Amino acid sequence: MNFWFSEMHTDNVKMSIRVEKQLFSGTSDFQRIDVFESNELGRFLTSDGSVIFSEADEFTYDEMIVHVPMAVHPHVSKVLVIGGGDGGVARELGHYEEIEEIDVVEPDELFVKVCREFFPDNACGLDDPRVQLHYRDGLRFLRGKMDCYDLIINDSTDPLGHTAGLFTKEFYGSCFRALREDGIMVYQHGSPFFDEDEEACRAMHRKAFRSFPISRVYQAHIPTSSAGYWLFGFASKKYHPLHDLDAKRWNNRRIKTWYYTTNLHTGAFMLPRYVEDLLEEEEGRIKKEEEKRLKNHF
Repeated sequence: MNFWFSEMHTDNVKMSIRVEKQLFSGTSDFQRIDVFESNELGRFLTSDGSVIFSEADEFTYDEMIVHVPMAVHPHVSKVLVIGGGDGGVARELGHYEEIEEIDVVEPDELFVKVCREFFPDNACGLDDPRVQLHYRDGLRFLRGKMDCYDLIINDSTDPLGHTAGLFTKEFYGSCFRALREDGIMVYQHGSPFFDEDEEACRAMHRKAFRSFPISRVYQAHIPTSSAGYWLFGFASKKYHPLHDLDAKRWNNRRIKTWYYTTNLHTGAFMLPRYVEDLLEEEEGRIKKEEEKRLKNHF
């Protein structure tokens, strides 16, 4: 008998993975967590019925959310990871000797426990002595933080579930205040391909564009994500993701990657026309709103 895991990407589209066996199922105060074993993708973890990552493709997400900002910012010493309880982001940050502190803020202790047991190649990142793991809500952790971090990575998973507060206007403003004067924030931006996901992408870009002087979006191919296509946001107080990319400095580090390269870094910001149009429409609306506000003010 065949056992398949299926995730609905829309009411009319679903992704299915043939499963060899189920390794874990449990419910925390935040989510239902399941771990499956498959031939094609290795082990994969789901939250409330949605694939969060698989052994076969997690490197794409973790490398792109870490190495893109690290190849741009010239002196990162303190990093905040919001979410990240699987350890993959911390693992990639571990390649950088100049980083002195990594705060990982993950509310779900069960999620961390499951990842330590079933995904040790990710969870090893949490054992870095520079990592401090905080079992707290990310937005509450940020409140009151001022001028603390060089880099903030929002590695939360769901803009509609228990992490919804990490996609609000307040959250982006809190990140801005918590960053130092040349700080960078990166975050998962979702997939804009299906119509029902488009508004969430628009809303995230609106909030980042309003909050930061530099706001750009980049892309990656992640097979288990919606439509196999995923966007990331790059929001910065000072550094531009292309103009300030120091490819020579990053390549001299000789970090072994499976997905990220500095050539790919440049190409990742070259978006399809429909995505460019979506982002430019939101930027245009914000600029018109600001012009109208200033006109009314005077």
